[in-house]
Amino acid sequence: MSNPKVQAVAAPAPVAVPTISVASLLPWLLFAALLALVALYFVSAEQGATSVFSGTGVHEWVHDARHLLGFPCH
Repeated sequence: MSNPKVQAVAAPAPVAVPTISVASLLPWLLFAALLALVALYFVSAEQGATSVFSGTGVHEWVHDARHLLGFPCH
């Protein structure tokens, strides 16, 4: 029986984790908050007294979300 060749393997270089500053993250957080507020408006208030769109299309799209979040709609 012959012995297999053994080769030394170098350890991989450590991966540098980049740091993210709050200043570079703030615009994305504000954008996400704005999207969340728009979504909350459509789920909670659209098709009511402050309706922006006429008809029941928006209501039908967010109907299940209304019930999931506890907003009454009928």
